[in-house]
Order: sequence, then C-alpha cells, then structure tokens
Amino acid sequence: MIVRSKAPLRLGLAGGGTDLNTYCDRFGGNVLNATISLYVHCTIEEREDGKIVFESTDHNELLELDASGHFKLNGQMDLYKGIYNRIIKEFDIKPLSFKLTTYSDVPSGSGLGGSSTLVVAIIKAFVEWLNLPLGEYDIARLAFEIEREDIGIVGGAQDQYAATFGGFNFMEFYENKRVIVNPLRIKNWIIDELEESMVLYFTNIRRQASQIEQEKKSLLDEEKALNAMHEVKEDAVLMKEYLLKGDIQNFAKILGKSWEAKKRVSSSISNSEIDKIYNLAMENGAYSGKVSGAGGGGFMFFMIEPTKKLQLINELNKQQGEVMNFHFVKDGTKGWKI
Repeated sequence: MIVRSKAPLRLGLAGGGTDLNTYCDRFGGNVLNATISLYVHCTIEEREDGKIVFESTDHNELLELDASGHFKLNGQMDLYKGIYNRIIKEFDIKPLSFKLTTYSDVPSGSGLGGSSTLVVAIIKAFVEWLNLPLGEYDIARLAFEIEREDIGIVGGAQDQYAATFGGFNFMEFYENKRVIVNPLRIKNWIIDELEESMVLYFTNIRRQASQIEQEKKSLLDEEKALNAMHEVKEDAVLMKEYLLKGDIQNFAKILGKSWEAKKRVSSSISNSEIDKIYNLAMENGAYSGKVSGAGGGGFMFFMIEPTKKLQLINELNKQQGEVMNFHFVKDGTKGWKI
C-alpha cells in the first residue's frame, strides 16, 4: 500500500511570537495567519523486509534502520524518528516496516512554518495508513508536543494548527497548551483583493528560526520587548477586523506598524539585508511589509496597490531572491491511500 499526504504552509499575518509559551502562558496570545498554495509532501510505502527508511529528497538526507519500537534521537533525522516513536508509543503499535519520503515546495528556513508543517504532513500520513482516531485539534497538538517537547525545538504553536486546519484563522493561545482556532469567513472578493495587493518574496537569506525564538523567549522579561509583544498582539485583533471588512488599506497600515513593533522585540528579527529589501519595496510603491515567521530571513511579503504590483515584482527580481506566485487555500492537511 502507498499513502500520501500534504500540508499547506502559512503566512504569518499578525501576532507571531505571542504563541510562544513564555508569553501566552502569562498573557494569552493572538495570531492571525492564512495557508497558501505551497506545501510539504509525504509518501509512505509499505515494506516487508523489516527495514525503515526515512528520506528527505529536498535535503538529500537518507536514513535506513532496522525496524524497532523506538529510535534514539541523535541528530540524524530526529523529526522523523521522533514522530515514529510517538506514534508507536501512543497507539501501542508493533514495529512497522516502510519507506517514508518527504519534500517541501520551499527551502528550509523559509519563515512559512516548514518544520511544523512537515510534522503535520507525516502525522497525517500515519493517520491515513493506520486509521488513527485523531481529529484536527489532536493532530495539531500531537505535532506541537513532538516538535517542542519530545525533540526540544524551540518555537510557538501557530504553525501546527495552521497546517492542520488550513484557511484564514484567528488563533488564541492560553496556558497549559490550550488553543482555540477561530476560522474566519472571509468573502471571496476580499481574498481576491488581498492576493492582488500582496507580493511574496523569498529573500534567499537562510536563518534558524529556533535560535531567534529562543532569543525572543529570553528577552520577554525585559520591559521594552514585552511592551512590543503586547502591541503585536493588539495589532492581530485590529488586522482581523480590517480583513473581515475588506479594508485592505488599513490592514496594510497596521501590518507596517506591527512590523516595527516586532523589530523592537529582538535585534535578530531584522538585519541590514532585510532592511534594504524593505526600503526598496517602499520606494517602489509598497504600503508596508514584514518578514513571515520568526524573522532574520526567509520569506517577506509586501502590501501594494495592485496597479503598481508589476513594477515592484520586477525590482525585487533584480535582487538576490525571487518573487513567488501563490494563492490562499482553504483546506488544511490532506491524506489519501493508493
């Protein structure tokens, strides 16, 4: 049997960082995000030779192991082993024999929630293959626990829930890992206008999100960083309201304000290269923009009057990165058997 799955990547529109447990456990977090037509893909192929093979084709990683009920985490494809370990333990399953292959539509360190989306896609493939009784909240929470607790990768929780649920969501984060996902009913013309008014740009600047998130956590005891994070949280509520009303100009205005606030949380969120790209976009008609995700590199997106969009695209494509075409998508992770 062959099982396939995919999970959508997301744009962090507002509130990123307030889903870190050091913040939301004390103050509650608000995040506005939306999934886009870029995915992480997973295939499971059953084997009968007593072997388990993990392959990441986009990272050129391949690991072959003898089938076991538990694998030690030693730095070699730990995400894959960690997911397998948890599935076997959680559902009391005998050791399996299979090949699991993954790839992403975007490079790692993209700021689109790639590692968490990978975990969701792999869990979804196991859900389909083994008929596991997991709903959307179950998959997202399990993905969070595997990545953040079992493996110890520092970060928030929005990515797992975005990849699982899909669409435009306003998420609330509370203590003890309590999450409420509020799907937003955005009218089609508003989604179309948002797409027409947005340019997605891959900076080609690689960064480690976990390092930046760790620095954010350590800075949240400082008044300046904490006040900036409060502002980021409040902006998420405002941007949600403007989005629901289709007020793209005020949405863009708050986006720019929120980006300035986010930069006050940590000096590693932006750098001279990102500032250069941002200023170039502003000089070519953009209203505002921000880095998607933890910061430091990866993808940026800009808001612009649609009639000026092509000019901005042409200027950005002269830089070291590239503009990426995308659409917003309403569905979360999917799995199917062949």
